[in-house]
Amino acid sequence: LSQLPGWSLRPDGSIVIATGNDDALGLYRCTPYNSYGTAGESRPTRVLLKDPPIFTVRPKEEYLQEVGRELVIPCAAHGDPPPTITWVKVGSVGKSSAQVDGNSSLVLHPLIKEQHGVWECTATNQVASVTTATSVHVLGTSPHAVTNVSVLPLLLAANISWEPGFDGGYFQRFSVWYTPLVRYPPRAHHDWVSLSVPVGAQHLLVENLQPDTSYQFSVLAQNKLGSGPFSQIVTSVPRGFPVTTVPPEPPAMTVHVFLSPPRALTANETVRGVLLRWDPPARASVALSGYALELRQDKGGWEVLERSIPGTDTQVLVPGLIKDAFYEFRLVAFAGSYISDPSNTVNVSTAGMEVYPSRTQLPELLPQPVLAGVIGGICFLSVAVIFSTMAACIMNRRRAARVRKRRQDPPLVFSP
Repeated sequence: LSQLPGWSLRPDGSIVIATGNDDALGLYRCTPYNSYGTAGESRPTRVLLKDPPIFTVRPKEEYLQEVGRELVIPCAAHGDPPPTITWVKVGSVGKSSAQVDGNSSLVLHPLIKEQHGVWECTATNQVASVTTATSVHVLGTSPHAVTNVSVLPLLLAANISWEPGFDGGYFQRFSVWYTPLVRYPPRAHHDWVSLSVPVGAQHLLVENLQPDTSYQFSVLAQNKLGSGPFSQIVTSVPRGFPVTTVPPEPPAMTVHVFLSPPRALTANETVRGVLLRWDPPARASVALSGYALELRQDKGGWEVLERSIPGTDTQVLVPGLIKDAFYEFRLVAFAGSYISDPSNTVNVSTAGMEVYPSRTQLPELLPQPVLAGVIGGICFLSVAVIFSTMAACIMNRRRAARVRKRRQDPPLVFSP
């Protein structure tokens, strides 16, 4: 053993091979002995070298796909003996509806909301198991439930915080629902009260609660496609007024956050679209984190067009507007979990803008209402000229007929 680097013999008779290589291949026998001799050698054992699984194709860190479509995620590995590839969704309970094709790729068809999350690909053989993971984001769904809901009991109030779930690919809003737990309710079912959460916030202060009364709290997420599931219900008891003679603690100092709206929002037409410019908020007691652009068309409801404009930008280009439409734009600023009031509103009319596609094949020399009026006026004038000409011709013929008749009639002779 001394001639083989990394080989050693333990007191119990075991051989330790620090690095496995071709020198370790072969048959081995163990012969125990003492001062009286030996009872013989053991049966032979064979040492084989095998390769653990190694990934030859790894999935990407994340995949984004719309609900209802097909998503194929590749994963392949080799080893000696050849490994077996398995897929599992982290945190899933029960059998998954996913399929694996002949290339060991994960096939999700049709893609459903429940398949959103982290998936693991595991390669296993007799030597070892190796695992790699990827995240699947399913777009075009209602939002997922929020997680890690916590309630901090305060004096006649409670502060609720949470971590948002995946928004389904759309802007999401939150609302906090709560209800008291009373021993003898006046009705068989107690009512839940809901409070809207400011845009961008992940916490809400619920005030005017009854002291020493248990309350249940839950958070609901919503986007343009509907509501997600309610979060887990958390029970908490707000603090009441102290009953001892010890003076109450002074109230905590309230930190006032000043965040004024963006200023001087303007719109200018360019060859590529409408260019919006603005000035940053005049007052911001915390660092500005970004802007959100809202618009509405033809006096409809306000919608969020872009909610991730960097805080360092002071302009944004809006391409692809519909021709012959009326738009209104406004801007709000974000600073952490705080949101400012909307900026001034700018109006943009795309009537007659040649840079936008027309919804008609007629020449766009004039707007459609004006062009229709011009054509109608020309037609009316043409009809009037025709009728006037016909009337003049008829009058001339009648006048000529009366003149001929007078010439043909004999003159009248009067005798005394």
